Amino acid sequence: MASFAASPVSFSSVSCTLKKNKVSSLRKASLSFHGKVFRSLTSHSSPRFLVSCAAKPETLDKVCEIVRKQLALPADRDVRGESKLATLGADSLDTVEIVMGLEEEFGVSVEEESALSISTIQEVADVIEKLLEK
Repeated sequence: MASFAASPVSFSSVSCTLKKNKVSSLRKASLSFHGKVFRSLTSHSSPRFLVSCAAKPETLDKVCEIVRKQLALPADRDVRGESKLATLGADSLDTVEIVMGLEEEFGVSVEEESALSISTIQEVADVIEKLLEK
């Protein structure tokens, strides 16, 4: 399942098949819903078109909770899927500790390559969700 968002239009609950590491090269797409075609959804140097394969809300909530605890963030600090670990104050050691806490909590093993490529809470939750499906 993926969700598509474009200003000022938003689509959700759209199924698609994405090849790993191919989304960043997406420049133009046409979508069809119930016979209506939306052409020329174009991505420029600053993306206006975002594709994300979202983890379950409960997985995302649990990841946010673990990140908040690991980084000792105050309760009023906004931690969401879009939050970047670096913006929340995580350095590389914090990221390793977060991944270790997630592995313990969810009973999974995150590959080092995956752990190094994670930059947002949503990406963390997506990796966890993918591992849970296996």
